[in-house]
Amino acid sequence: MELTLQLKLLPTDDQSTALRATMARFHEACNWLAARAFAQQCANKLTLQRLYDYELRTMFALPVQMVVRCLARVAGTYRRDKTICPTCRSEAAMPYDQRMMRGDGLDHVSLSTLTGRVLVSFVLGPYRRPRFDAYEPRQCQLVVRSEGQWFLLVVVQVPEGTPCPPTDFLGVDLGVVNLAATSDGTTHSGAGVEACRTRYARRRQRLQWAAHRAQRAGKRPKNMRRALQRTARRASRFRQDTNHRIRKTLVAAATGNGYGIALEDLKAIRRRTRFRKPQRAWMTGWGFAQLRFFVEYKAQLAGVQVVLVDPKYTSQQCSVCGHIAKANRRSQALFSCQACGYPAHADGNAALNIRYMALVNAPLVAGRVPQLWLLGDVGASDKLRHFSASSH
Repeated sequence: MELTLQLKLLPTDDQSTALRATMARFHEACNWLAARAFAQQCANKLTLQRLYDYELRTMFALPVQMVVRCLARVAGTYRRDKTICPTCRSEAAMPYDQRMMRGDGLDHVSLSTLTGRVLVSFVLGPYRRPRFDAYEPRQCQLVVRSEGQWFLLVVVQVPEGTPCPPTDFLGVDLGVVNLAATSDGTTHSGAGVEACRTRYARRRQRLQWAAHRAQRAGKRPKNMRRALQRTARRASRFRQDTNHRIRKTLVAAATGNGYGIALEDLKAIRRRTRFRKPQRAWMTGWGFAQLRFFVEYKAQLAGVQVVLVDPKYTSQQCSVCGHIAKANRRSQALFSCQACGYPAHADGNAALNIRYMALVNAPLVAGRVPQLWLLGDVGASDKLRHFSASSH
């Protein structure tokens, strides 16, 4: 599988000037070529190369390999949507391939520019260093952030972990009060996340109102806009860090016990579910798709199987007798079955339902059904038969 490693570049002032000039010229050439591709409705790279290769090299003084990357970017971008003419910002990410970028020692990288190659030093953390040294880079993107920091996003091909058929599954119920609740009784509370989200939302509201007042007064609210961008980046980093922490716990628990991971398939959940107005920011303010992506790619590296389960009725169904009723869910946290009286935490009960559904639908070691357990519950096999019957 492909992984992206982020290298922080430390160019000198002259090197930074050369890199900025190269990026600006490259994207100027992309915009020129995109206009002609759109006019001729042509998304074929070879055709564009035959028509415009000479002009790109003479008009924009680009090296041959940069022209090849320019043709590939325009053809690929225009092919995705032929109804609009693609455009590039002057400081958008610039692609580099193996001919335009090569490693030079343990802490320098050689990059092609309009005026020749520059040898730029970089720093790389101890977590990413072994992968960067062990695997040959396939391609990369040169990125400059708004703070003037330079990064090289390098794609490497990493072998996947040896897949092992699971002996059981770890059911994971996703939510907003508890971001994740597992079938083994572990919960990841969302209280701190909600407090952080509320704080950032109030800060954005104040800054937006200040920017609006400044515009009405005829001023240019650059400081407010920069503060808004900083706030958005901080919120994004917080969300990413929290999802990585949850992912690490889930994959470690599954790897240590030889389990697979069963997740709810929440795709298009926001289109299927309606929320009250006070709930909308709360329910849509977290990156569950990002969490699922983190779990899937880390599980793939560890050889852990991940299955997706339909979340329908998982919060209303009793994990002991299988009775489904909306009244079973007394509140957000309390579950009490109307048929058998079984009390449980609502998220934990849903995680157990997800686990049983994964056991029915996914293959296990040597095709055998594992021993099910639930705090001394002796009817686990009956529950598995019930889920088997209800799934057909």
